[in-house]
Amino acid sequence: MKVLLTHTPQARGQYYGERSLKGLQAIAQVVQHEANDALDAAGLIDAARDVDIIVADRLTEGPAEIFAQLPRLRAFVRCAVDIRNIDVEAASAAGVLVTRAGPGFVASVAELALGFLVDLSRGVSRASADYHSGRLPEVMMGRQLAGSTLGIIGYGSIGRYLAEIARALGMNILVADPFATVTDATIEHLPLEQLLERSDYVVCLAVANDATENLIGQGVLARMRSHAFFINLSRGNLVDEAALSAALRENRIAGAAMDVGRARDQMPTLELAKLPNVIATPHIGGLTPPAIESQSLETVRQVEAIVGGKVPVGAVNADRWTRRPE
Repeated sequence: MKVLLTHTPQARGQYYGERSLKGLQAIAQVVQHEANDALDAAGLIDAARDVDIIVADRLTEGPAEIFAQLPRLRAFVRCAVDIRNIDVEAASAAGVLVTRAGPGFVASVAELALGFLVDLSRGVSRASADYHSGRLPEVMMGRQLAGSTLGIIGYGSIGRYLAEIARALGMNILVADPFATVTDATIEHLPLEQLLERSDYVVCLAVANDATENLIGQGVLARMRSHAFFINLSRGNLVDEAALSAALRENRIAGAAMDVGRARDQMPTLELAKLPNVIATPHIGGLTPPAIESQSLETVRQVEAIVGGKVPVGAVNADRWTRRPE
């Protein structure tokens, strides 16, 4: 079996790692993408003409035309949870298996959320930037997390993990998620509107799909308290950026922190990130060795199963996989 690993050299070092690469090479012949730019559709078709499996980074799209023009391709393995830029229906029509990696970044993302909570409350980034510029920072009153109210939008794996951290810090926890069951008696499960009206910090961890597009818009932001902070660690398309920008510029909310946005590679946009009451990081929530290795090693296990003709954990269209090795 021949495998194309689409990660650029930099992405390989950050998002795949030597251990996972060696594991992949022990299973199949691996072709590595050596250019510094992500492969577009034409480049992917050219690079994958004689490969059986594509192991793709999150920037490499899987549009319909690649499945029609790669008759040898058996599987498209995504080294990430998000597969929205893969045309699963086209892959299924061609008999190509699509897989995704599990959320091995839960602890990593929740810890970044904690860092945002502290930074927004105590002005760590602001003071450091002033000192680095040779200015004396303004001494400002901070906030204490203990006793404050944290509202979590989306009570999945990260939301549950973050709730445990927040509870240990003495925070009151509210959750808004119409699809979740909350059995913890110390957590209030509320409609989104009520959560917004009562929270000092609002963390968005909802799933990104068509239903949650622009979930955080003008109406939602208008319900937030003027001293409240908004944090986005989900996806940029959940936020109406014009509405958030207006709320921040007009000081209708106290500030925001974001690790995601609508810029390339799901990074925050410069227009929002440069605002003085915003803290932004370039989509690094899951960029820690344990988180990355969890996902990359999972793709190794998936490829091993595919080579053996078995359906791997993480398959999303196994019932239409007709190009299975015999």
